[in-house]
Amino acid sequence: MRRAWPVALLVVLIAGCATAPGRTNGDTRAAILAAARAQLGVPYHFGGASPREGFDCSGLIHYSYRRAGRIVPRTVAKLRARATPLPRARLAPADLLFFHSPYKSGHVGLYLGNGRFIHAPSSDGRVRIDRLDNPYWRRHFSAGGRLLPDSP
Repeated sequence: MRRAWPVALLVVLIAGCATAPGRTNGDTRAAILAAARAQLGVPYHFGGASPREGFDCSGLIHYSYRRAGRIVPRTVAKLRARATPLPRARLAPADLLFFHSPYKSGHVGLYLGNGRFIHAPSSDGRVRIDRLDNPYWRRHFSAGGRLLPDSP
């Protein structure tokens, strides 16, 4: 029994480190967006998930959330399955935007707010910001999704 208390103390200390002290949901959202914005102009690369190799759409999401201390799925299908669905009117910065395409399995972007999103499209070949009201993106938008537990 004498050796059990150091192990219990270690477990409590490690659990306390699991979330950054004082970090709010707004801080996490800001960190996710800052990580994504820092990748503007990075080349598209199918299967890519780092600035060095380039990004595909889900790789950019995975990287940005990871930089903010959140581990999320790596593929569009798994991101969509994990996200809590929400309508476009309830989107908040750092929420996900899912798009359908007859040529692909799907596309995902990261909502910035004010009708804008950042993503890694294969069509332009670089991480960029687009508007959700662009005719192409408006036509292909299928759903919003939230990975963070609370609204902002």
